[in-house]
Amino acid sequence: MLESRPAEISISLDKIVNEFELEVVYEPRPLTEFLIQNNDINRPGLQFAGYYEYFDNTRIQIVGKAEMAFLKHCNEEQKLSIFDKLLETKPPVIILARGIRPDSELLEMAKKHGVPVLGTVESTSVVISKIIAHLNLRRAPRITRHGALIEVYGEGILILGDSGVGKSETTMELVKRGHRLVADDAVEICKTSNITLVGSSPDNIRHFMELRGIGIVNVRNLFGIGAVKLSEKINMVIELELWHNEKNYDRMGLDNKFLSILGVKVPHSVIPVKPGRNLAVIIEVAAMNNRQKRMGYNAAQDLMEQLGMSTEISTEVEEWKDG
Repeated sequence: MLESRPAEISISLDKIVNEFELEVVYEPRPLTEFLIQNNDINRPGLQFAGYYEYFDNTRIQIVGKAEMAFLKHCNEEQKLSIFDKLLETKPPVIILARGIRPDSELLEMAKKHGVPVLGTVESTSVVISKIIAHLNLRRAPRITRHGALIEVYGEGILILGDSGVGKSETTMELVKRGHRLVADDAVEICKTSNITLVGSSPDNIRHFMELRGIGIVNVRNLFGIGAVKLSEKINMVIELELWHNEKNYDRMGLDNKFLSILGVKVPHSVIPVKPGRNLAVIIEVAAMNNRQKRMGYNAAQDLMEQLGMSTEISTEVEEWKDG
């Protein structure tokens, strides 16, 4: 069974340097050994003034014109003291913005405490926003789940179900009908914000599908580049299960059912599988209906109102379960 607990992600400093083309001013040891484990960034102006309460030394430290203007009023001894106190906390890196060149006192203390110093010509606010956005994406909580993810009419549909229930066959039928495959068998789910989940495929199995009786196929090679997609928001979860005669399935759609994944609520439907049901068509309709609901229209509620009946809608949230 695939692991479904959130994974803690660290990013090595060399990846930040390569992503934003930063200048390496001082490198005490290979940048691959410095790990970024905090998405937030700090401008150490208050620390230059001696205030360290609530200071988080795991954050990237960025120095801009305001901090440098403060240092101009300090003599060499004061600068050494300021940088010594800051860098002895062992922050992961100091980044100088706006093409600022480092003071000799900064380099001296960076060498003493083994803290890398980088530079960029970008403005302070721009480099902060870019790095935070990058870290929020790369370090977002994520899990891997057995299933399939496909884009249907612009909606990201995560298809779940027991092995052999027909997930891959249904996904292949949807691809043949013009929709785009994101992942099959294993779906990496990443929480990019408090309300957004994005799914993708592990690199080593991207665009591949397993069809029982046929074997492994490459969807991109069979159907073209337009039949696949690297990632997609998860707008709905559809769970396929074998039809149980004794179970009452939702026939009206008045109940709003959600699945909580990494703390994000996603609309959740259970579709029973039995001979004669065209699952691809049903999922297409489910995708379009889910989009209408997100736009404020509920067909079941509209019908009940026209019939003069109660339109009370209940909401049920199910927590994500391992396995």
